[in-house]
Amino acid sequence: MTIQTTSHATGGGIPKSLFMFSIIYGGMVCIAGVLGNKQVSLGPLAVEAGIFPFLLLVILSSSIAALHGKVIADRLVKYGFIPLIASILLALLVLSLPPSPKMDDKYLDAFNTMIGQTPRIWLAGIVAYGVSQMLNVYLFDRLKNTVGKYVALRGAIAAVLSQIIDTLLFVIIAFYGVFPITELLLGQMLAKVVLSMIMVPLLITFFVSYGHKLDGTDPKAGNTHDH
Repeated sequence: MTIQTTSHATGGGIPKSLFMFSIIYGGMVCIAGVLGNKQVSLGPLAVEAGIFPFLLLVILSSSIAALHGKVIADRLVKYGFIPLIASILLALLVLSLPPSPKMDDKYLDAFNTMIGQTPRIWLAGIVAYGVSQMLNVYLFDRLKNTVGKYVALRGAIAAVLSQIIDTLLFVIIAFYGVFPITELLLGQMLAKVVLSMIMVPLLITFFVSYGHKLDGTDPKAGNTHDH
């Protein structure tokens, strides 16, 4: 797919929305694993905090699919493996280096606990990311034939289904055989479904609208891949 250059593109001919959203996307890929070390309480729901950047990945990939097409969104997801794997390799490098003798032991222990994840967890994150994000873009694009112009609804449906798959893959790969996972699976699925239904429609509407503003395009004039 060729991206047309407009007056609202960057110097290299990349639309501003694609450039900006791609930068945010790469940052969310890297930070999701770090934030996932903390569980937060949202009313009756207990969720790992990595769900927030991960939902932003879903929202951004769907928004780019709406603004620039499925092929570009798929490419973004594939390029997302680069910062994901690079961050893991850097973490392994830092963990292998000897700490400074001046570093407080309690801070060193906390760092090692947070960053030093098992290979199964890293593998689970890579697989779950790739499958769920590609599925999200696929579903978002396919729903165009049934839900049509309702981008927020398409995004919510695609997010809910892809997040269920993400939870299944991650929990099974990371923790199957280590401890009973049924309760963890059900709790994480419920939390992700609820948050997807609340966050995705609002934020995807914002990002698509803001993307059109950045690119100087008018969705009502058919200047979008969703019309």
